[in-house]
Amino acid sequence: MNTGYFSYPLPANEPVLNYAPASAEKATLKAVLAELKSQTLDIPMYIGGEEVRTGKTENIRPPHETAHVLGQFHKGDASHVKQAIEAALAAKKEWSSLSWEARAGIFLKAADLIATKYRPYMNATTMLGQSKNAYQAEIDAACELIDFLRFNVHFLSEIYRQQPISGPGMHNRVEYRPLEGFVLAVTPFNFTAIGGNLPASAALCGNVVVWKPANTQVYSAQMFMRILKEAGLPDGVINLVYVDGPVIGDVCFSHRDFAGVHFTGSTGVFNKMWETIGKNMNNYKSYPRIVGETGGKDFVMVHPSADVDIVVTALLRGAFEFQGQKCSAASRAYIPSNIAAAVKEKLVAGVKSFKMGTVEDFTNFVNAVIDEKSFKNIESYLAKAKNSSDASIWVGGNADSSKGWFVEPTVIEAKDPKFVTMCEEIFGPVLTVHVYPENEFEATLELVNTTSPYALTGSIISRDRYAIELASERLRDAAGNFYINDKPTGAVVGQQPFGGARASGTNDKAGSMLNLYRWLSARTVKETFAPPTDYAYPFMKEA
Repeated sequence: MNTGYFSYPLPANEPVLNYAPASAEKATLKAVLAELKSQTLDIPMYIGGEEVRTGKTENIRPPHETAHVLGQFHKGDASHVKQAIEAALAAKKEWSSLSWEARAGIFLKAADLIATKYRPYMNATTMLGQSKNAYQAEIDAACELIDFLRFNVHFLSEIYRQQPISGPGMHNRVEYRPLEGFVLAVTPFNFTAIGGNLPASAALCGNVVVWKPANTQVYSAQMFMRILKEAGLPDGVINLVYVDGPVIGDVCFSHRDFAGVHFTGSTGVFNKMWETIGKNMNNYKSYPRIVGETGGKDFVMVHPSADVDIVVTALLRGAFEFQGQKCSAASRAYIPSNIAAAVKEKLVAGVKSFKMGTVEDFTNFVNAVIDEKSFKNIESYLAKAKNSSDASIWVGGNADSSKGWFVEPTVIEAKDPKFVTMCEEIFGPVLTVHVYPENEFEATLELVNTTSPYALTGSIISRDRYAIELASERLRDAAGNFYINDKPTGAVVGQQPFGGARASGTNDKAGSMLNLYRWLSARTVKETFAPPTDYAYPFMKEA
């Protein structure tokens, strides 16, 4: 029963704690890190109201300390995906008919739980499981996830308020229904907040969800799932399963009630999903919603007027925070010849000043890449740079797997602007720069626009307003998130809705109303108060 219109005003972004020396939050976080390392978790899948353990387990090891075991998670198979779908569909009727304020209350409570008692646990599981330093975990697993939960409630309340006009003798309204069927959420390792938002945003809209996180993010994903349950999320609304990607695709994409996929991951996987869904269109009850944020080859375009210190800081942070494992990380930069030597000197010095090691040593700026597969992939690109006459390494270039998956932050200079590391996504701490003649700024803009198939993020650094305007126009389609005099990373919910186009995805902007519309199906209702009783119209009479 609806008894009133409920207000969910625009929230403030969650404040970022700084973990300064002797701060309470730093002491608490270190204590939780020690607590978690002293345990070996047994992590089940969550299907309906059951904790499902298969006995087929896989170890979770910190990427920066591969000798240590944090726990094991129970791997599922196709039968568990089918169970998850059945549990979701069984929960759908009650969940979709639950009052809006009740649904909102669950996710707002989850946000408050993360902001308070579970903040150090969300951060610590992210630090240990994904090798993020304290600050990178704080802005991700705490602040961004809290913001997603709170802002989504506000945005959905604004959508519900959008209603049509009514003519005389009638009343019109629009109902924003959940999709008919279940939603599949497939989430990546690199952002705990994305892992939480993709299933939660669809569920907030009244949908039921099957959630498959990356195996390398299970440690923090299970923590968020436990928080949702404590916040009152009913059984079966979100079902967390740990299965291989092809397995979940085979089951979900062939199911009649498949209603949509919310995806963040590689472009190749997303393309395969789209192809499979297209081939199965005759099987579905409705046209599925396909929402994806995929790869990036994000650029920093530097104008000859740029301040060297601003350029260097943007590159050091943009390319090497979280080891470059952000879809938005600066991975190619175009430096004008007039400031190239100064940029090189300070950039190399900055990289050499980085400390690299475990997340428990808070003085480390750089930690490990996520796993062996990523480590070897990055090594292959470093080898290409070392063995090519078209490239040289300014700093870094080495890797060590003796204790963890450590890759030195590396800067490559590409003499050929189409060298492989300028074009292909590497997803590691590797920045490639190309030095262009300072009088060829406009021509280089075209190079930036055409070098990569991606269009996720990018930036222009300049003190010349005409140059900024020109770059903003020429690079309009090259980035879904464009930054002026800043690094191309760090989008904040409510401030910079995130997503790109071209090979970077469907640009449905997570953390905005645009994304939530994708998980709603509108129904227009017209009620006529004095219905006509004669088919004839006045124009039909002559006198």
